[in-house]
Amino acid sequence: MGVCNTGSGWVHWTKGRILMRAWAWILMAALMPGMALAKSSAEPPQRVVSMNLCTDQLAMLVAGDDQLVSVSALSQDPNSSAMADAAAAFPVNHGRAEEIHLFEPDLVIAGRFNAGATVSMLQRLDIPVVVFEPANSLSDVRENLRRMGKVLGQAERAEQLIAAFEGRLAILSATTLNAPAAALYFPNGYTRGEGTLVGDIVRVAGFANVASDYGIRTGAHLSLEQLVMAAPELVITGSRHAGYSRSETIMEHPVLAQAAASGAHRGLVNRDWICGTPHVLAAIERIGALRGELVRRE
Repeated sequence: MGVCNTGSGWVHWTKGRILMRAWAWILMAALMPGMALAKSSAEPPQRVVSMNLCTDQLAMLVAGDDQLVSVSALSQDPNSSAMADAAAAFPVNHGRAEEIHLFEPDLVIAGRFNAGATVSMLQRLDIPVVVFEPANSLSDVRENLRRMGKVLGQAERAEQLIAAFEGRLAILSATTLNAPAAALYFPNGYTRGEGTLVGDIVRVAGFANVASDYGIRTGAHLSLEQLVMAAPELVITGSRHAGYSRSETIMEHPVLAQAAASGAHRGLVNRDWICGTPHVLAAIERIGALRGELVRRE
């Protein structure tokens, strides 16, 4: 009986081992797709679509050869994009999920303000989407470059761009001591203050923003009467677009030049400041040159 019981126990033990190994193989097979996905997710994306003007430019700067397959149509508009010429080499999209899906992307990059229905639909199609926040300061330029480098698997290239950006920024940064006052004035009499990218550009270029005198941190309407009362040294505004919208007519008002001791500078266009890329350095350089002219007159 003892021998028989021992044999029976051995048989049950053997069957148990076989079942355990079988379950192990079944579990392994079930996990294999997930393991493969985890491995592939660590690899840089090979087909990237950007659907936002600002992520377009960041991606064009950071992406490797043939990694970026489409950018938004707005990126080819020279009034809005500092990289319109470079963007002309890419197929464009208009932010519609059906056209983006046809590019067969393994990653889509969007901005916060266009992360709506299209992004939701792409996510339902199991297409990975990364959403970038708009830049509200020059430090955000560095952070967005760094994040784009991480997202695209191009960290080294991103750090090179950041180093070049910081080096040039250090050269262009002017002293804020005895900074002359400047007013930013845009369509519909809108101004920008602290907590905005263009506000930071003006500050680094060596001007004090009169928006701060009115407690304006981000953006708000500034009446012509308030502009005159502020008596800035300079009014910085944009050039009018070809469409000549009614909202832009106020930028041609003669009061703008009369309110400022040094008149109005009308050379700031959208591409200079609406996106947080290293191209904002050009705006800092131009506005800084205006500060230099004021200093030489004194």
